[in-house]
Amino acid sequence: MSEAAEHIEYHRAGSVRARGPQIDGVQEGYWEWFRLDGSIMRSGSFTHGEQTGEWITYGSDGLPHKVTQKKPKKP
Repeated sequence: MSEAAEHIEYHRAGSVRARGPQIDGVQEGYWEWFRLDGSIMRSGSFTHGEQTGEWITYGSDGLPHKVTQKKPKKP
């Protein structure tokens, strides 16, 4: 297994759209998504590319708007 590497995606306008670690191109660990103005829009964690644990959606004021618990899918 490879080491985790920071991955950053950008909006067309050039601001950061999303950032978080990837291992072999698969999302792993804590990620954040941002609006065009740079404010945080969503955050949560991945395990082997699957959303897990607490996911937070933020309002335009930067405060948590919605909290969702993601459970691992059953094999």
